[in-house]
Amino acid sequence: MNMAGLPVLIGKEDVARLLRYKDLLPKLEVALGQFSKHDISEVIQPVRTVVPLTKHNGFLGLMPAYMVHEDILCTKMVAFYNREQGSTLPSTQATVLLFDPESGCVLAVMDGEVITAMRTAAASAISAKFSMPVQSEVLCILGSGHQAVSHYDVFTEAFAFKQVRVWSQRKESAESFASAVQGAVTVCSSAKEAVEGADVIITVTGASQPVLFGEWVKPGAHVAAVGACSPGWRELDDVLMKKAVVYADSREGAMKESGDIILSGAQVFAEIGEVINGTAPGHREKTTVYKSLGMGIQDAVSAKLVYDQWKSQGGDPGVTHQ
Repeated sequence: MNMAGLPVLIGKEDVARLLRYKDLLPKLEVALGQFSKHDISEVIQPVRTVVPLTKHNGFLGLMPAYMVHEDILCTKMVAFYNREQGSTLPSTQATVLLFDPESGCVLAVMDGEVITAMRTAAASAISAKFSMPVQSEVLCILGSGHQAVSHYDVFTEAFAFKQVRVWSQRKESAESFASAVQGAVTVCSSAKEAVEGADVIITVTGASQPVLFGEWVKPGAHVAAVGACSPGWRELDDVLMKKAVVYADSREGAMKESGDIILSGAQVFAEIGEVINGTAPGHREKTTVYKSLGMGIQDAVSAKLVYDQWKSQGGDPGVTHQ
């Protein structure tokens, strides 16, 4: 907060510079474990409030969270849309507010695009840490947008894959993705080609109907399903959902928001935080699905890291950063 009592504004470029996976991964793992204790003396986080924007095929979500022990109070406002193929508009846009819990004053207003992409990818990587096959050599990414890039970045930083494959509904988008990231990526002509034989499969598409089918998925593979964040949207088919052990970031959130779970009738075996806490197994030997919806605590941990880094690098309380 600056001298006039106004919050600091931290823009996209600064968030990208200040937030790093090596800091985020361990903090987020602890936070996911705390959440899954379901103890309001540690974490208070209601299920996301969603306002349908039916006229525009989208939603506005509000995601507050309070991490009691760390004294982090935060909320994110995110608009997300099921865009028409070829649209140049982003599928999600977000703003994060970090508060001083004692006074209720807003400390910082941050661009939420990078935070959303990085904390989502980091949570997927944590799910893979506990559930992917011990010998995982092939990574498959279905989708080529911002989430595809962030997932590529953290998965190749945290793990050692021998091959990375990508598929997108528009081949030119997949080719652009492959040329933009650091490292060799195989562009596949079909989702099936990308998926078959893969040890870890990430779905980060804008699909509302299944793009990943269980008959393609090899036994024991781990799937991180990130798209389809609405009760009526899906990325995964019934075959996969019914044969896999299904994990979620939040059981309550998944049962309310995930079309992959609701429409297939699949049961959530455990939250990933329960696996972190040791109260549920990761089942590396079985086919597993981690359904990601995103949670306020993920934004809170990320925003606090950004703000602390900003201060430690000489952030001037009297200056805003656009």
